[in-house]
Amino acid sequence: MAAPRKYLVRDFNRYITCFLCRGYLIKPTTVTECLHTFCKSCIVQHFEESNECPQCGIQVHETNPLEMLRLDKTLEEIIFKLVPDLREKEEQREVDFWRKTKSKGNGEDGPLLKKARLGDDDDCDEDGGGRDGDYHRSDPQIAICLDCLRNNGQSGESTVKSLMKKFIRCSTRVTVGTIKKFLCLKLKLPSSYELDVLCNGEIMGKDHTLEFIYRTRWRLQEESAYPMVLEYRPRIDFG
Repeated sequence: MAAPRKYLVRDFNRYITCFLCRGYLIKPTTVTECLHTFCKSCIVQHFEESNECPQCGIQVHETNPLEMLRLDKTLEEIIFKLVPDLREKEEQREVDFWRKTKSKGNGEDGPLLKKARLGDDDDCDEDGGGRDGDYHRSDPQIAICLDCLRNNGQSGESTVKSLMKKFIRCSTRVTVGTIKKFLCLKLKLPSSYELDVLCNGEIMGKDHTLEFIYRTRWRLQEESAYPMVLEYRPRIDFG
């Protein structure tokens, strides 16, 4: 009876490496239109400049190709099992990167150091835990996109700008009120500045959590879309 063939990691490289960076897939993310898979950071960065798949060239989406991405957790676990120490090395590399970035005066800690913090001076602990709290590290996380809503010369549009980095990941317990504080911080607006935050065109209440919005507003209409998109604009007074 013939001995079973032993497979080497390199035998699977074509299935577990990224077309863009040529490294092992980190947070493998699949384009649902063509089923090609890339590192999450690679494909998100690519879609900032193009709406076509970098591997086959098909148009993924006319306006927002990020809606057509899906994180493949099963493939991620397979890769971590195939490649020894990849998970630990990648986590350490990310921690080292954020420490190096912070040492240059950036002041940000990064997702592995402060997973659920939204900003430098704004934390997600709404129970009063402050900087010494756990920042909801054990909470389920959600990825959201914060888009600036433009509306034909609406008052205040010159003050409220688009974020340089509009994609964030945070606790599902974060409320709209905290999102507004985060926006004021990042846009250098007074903390008292009034903003509207909308999902699917509907203004969200300040006490709504991201989990509530996802379950009652986003999932029902955009079940396949990722990440969840929230729009913001200067507060409109309907009198």
